[in-house]
Amino acid sequence: RGGGGGGGGGGRARDFDPGRVIVSDINPAMLAEGRKRARGRGLMGLNAVDAKGDALLAKLEFVEGNAESLPFEDASVDVYTIAFGLRNVTNAKAALRDALRLLKPGGRFMCLEFSHVTQEPLRSMYDLYSFNVIPALGELVAKDEASYRYLVESIRKFPKQRELEDMMRDVGFKSVSHDNLTGGVVAIHE
Repeated sequence: RGGGGGGGGGGRARDFDPGRVIVSDINPAMLAEGRKRARGRGLMGLNAVDAKGDALLAKLEFVEGNAESLPFEDASVDVYTIAFGLRNVTNAKAALRDALRLLKPGGRFMCLEFSHVTQEPLRSMYDLYSFNVIPALGELVAKDEASYRYLVESIRKFPKQRELEDMMRDVGFKSVSHDNLTGGVVAIHE
């Protein structure tokens, strides 16, 4: 059984079999988008089946909840994933603590999040792109420069890779590591 925060995607459900996948988000609109995408990918509905022919409808659940205190039993999930969501919670340590609470002994935690570029000149180019191009594109495409400026600022305020590892250790995670993708634009923490 897997669970996690940041429910707008709903697309990782196919990777967790057998068992049940719980998609959770604090925002009902994101959960609705996740359901829509899951249906579009054939993960939900009367004809949705896995490789063994078992119906997927009962295996994929969408539950509204706050990542800092999800409404699930202690030690109830094998895998907990959160993608591009930890940066947006009010208290990242509380969310990490709750993820650890939910994991069964030997369970796996994975966090995919925008991070901090570790190499020059990529860092300078990415900063130029982030602070100038992303907000301008947000205004051009979505008529919403402020949200895209917030995105860039929230990435810069988010803990650096080693700092997030330390936070994970502080709440009780063991064997913590991270992998930088695209020079640190994104990182996966486990």
